[in-house]
Amino acid sequence: MTKKYERIKQDITEKILSEVYKVNEKLPTESELMEMYQVSRFTVRHAIGELEKENFVYRIQGGGMFVNDWKDKPRPSIQNKTIGLITTHIADYIFPNIISGIDNYISNYGYSVLIANTQNNPERERKSLTNLLSNKLSGLIIEPTRSALNNDNKSIYENIKSMGIPMLFINAIYDGLDIPYLVMDDVKVGEMATDTLISHGHKQIVGIFKVDDKQGIHRMNGYIKAYQAHPEISNMGEIMMYQTEENKINLFKKLYTILTRPKFAPTAIVCYNDQLAIQIIKFVEEIGLKIPDDLSIIGVDDYQFSQFISPGLTTIRHPQEVMGLDAGKMIINLINNQPVTSKVYEPELIERGSVRAIHSPKDSIQRGEKGN
Repeated sequence: MTKKYERIKQDITEKILSEVYKVNEKLPTESELMEMYQVSRFTVRHAIGELEKENFVYRIQGGGMFVNDWKDKPRPSIQNKTIGLITTHIADYIFPNIISGIDNYISNYGYSVLIANTQNNPERERKSLTNLLSNKLSGLIIEPTRSALNNDNKSIYENIKSMGIPMLFINAIYDGLDIPYLVMDDVKVGEMATDTLISHGHKQIVGIFKVDDKQGIHRMNGYIKAYQAHPEISNMGEIMMYQTEENKINLFKKLYTILTRPKFAPTAIVCYNDQLAIQIIKFVEEIGLKIPDDLSIIGVDDYQFSQFISPGLTTIRHPQEVMGLDAGKMIINLINNQPVTSKVYEPELIERGSVRAIHSPKDSIQRGEKGN
């Protein structure tokens, strides 16, 4: 359990790093902090004392407490061989393999990984950053949170960079920050998935993409690019969009309307990822359609369970553990002041049973008639 003084210290550190409290700005008085955090004077003084040691604040006798010009002050020497890892999720999906890859590499150099989970929430990301920094990290590996939207925590990242703590991004990047990264070519991912369906004779394809992450935006752009290469069917595609916190009930209601309309029902779906694809397969079967006889589905990531569902899910493979190993190698090189180069991974198609070929124009309209 976090001690009271640590909670105060972390909260004030967060406000300093995000520039809620600016350099040379006066902090609330001890009495105000006692009231704000509902703690004793001793606890407040303990927290401020810790912040003084780390050069975040300074006192003027009789004048109060102020934010130090901490960027230009010497930082305490790093004592922990610890690398912080911030991901949008931890427990399931592809993240355990990424984490395993990172840990397998950095452990060879005596480092351990300290993990925080943002649940794709910017406020949780901000708190995760400040909490991890209190552990005197050697470096940070970050999966950006809601990367397609405005970066509320940009000032924190800029300030961490000015502290000299090595950082790198995985899976996505934030605009305006010169930080190395490891990402998939997500435009090509969306294009490959859509091209695969078009090459199997599908014309009316629904693309469903999460649009608060860069991955989803890029995959959607790839979907559009694939259709643009086939102008004779470019008006036959449909796009559905959703965000992390959105209730998927409305998404599935809309999908139900599209799949059961009497004419021009789609014959295939490109999904943002395998997690969504598996949910849609279950939904499709519940409304009486069969995969792939009535509807072909393709996902992204090659989630470990995707091969075990029936039929097996055709998908685009995410590098997962390879990305983890590369991230481990890159952060160690950054810590040792070695040059690094950002990397973009090429997509790889994994064909299973969820996609079927449509051999004649008649096949493509039979789905519409079946929806009657």
